[in-house]
Amino acid sequence: MKREIAAVLFDLDGTIVDTNELIIQSFLHALKGVVPETFGREHIIPSMGMPLTYQMQHFSGREDVDDLVRAYREYNIARHDEMVELFPGVAEVLPQLRANGFKLGVVTTKMRPTTERALKLLGIYEHMDTIVTLDDVEHAKPHPEPVQKAIRALGSEPAATMMVGDSAVDIESALRAGAVPVGVAWSLKGEAVLREAGAVHVIEDMRQLLALCGLETV
Repeated sequence: MKREIAAVLFDLDGTIVDTNELIIQSFLHALKGVVPETFGREHIIPSMGMPLTYQMQHFSGREDVDDLVRAYREYNIARHDEMVELFPGVAEVLPQLRANGFKLGVVTTKMRPTTERALKLLGIYEHMDTIVTLDDVEHAKPHPEPVQKAIRALGSEPAATMMVGDSAVDIESALRAGAVPVGVAWSLKGEAVLREAGAVHVIEDMRQLLALCGLETV
């Protein structure tokens, strides 16, 4: 029987790499004195996954946010290695998918240097057949361009490609590209947000991907 899924794309932050607290603390650092003292994580979480410049404009009400973006990135890079880790099951699932012939890729709204830094630091860079970052596209997620570009790079077909993510922008980008959108229940945004965005599946554990891809699981 022909296997339906041939490729799996992953968002990075909040999906396979737990950078949640690093992101939140980076925003709080950069926006200190710019936003009200009542501004907190509950204001940040809903927009996580969107491009950084857009988020800074949204939070500050300013058009020119170069200084805020710079402050965010300086803090983020300084604290990066001590504050990031893989989500449970990722280190186990990626090599199993590769060993069974699946093509894998990352599609993220992060810039390439920090994307590659996280993947290499956590030992999963070598599992990725393609990496599409903010630097590689004209339009970021939720536009379909990043997912479409990754699908082409893998030589896959949209309907045979899963896009796994933790935010509505991942789900929307996948849907618009014709890929199969899969949400992760550990998203800070909550499972309901992903289902409302159109996720076909929401997994509770990364190991559930194996079954979704048609692989036998013990």
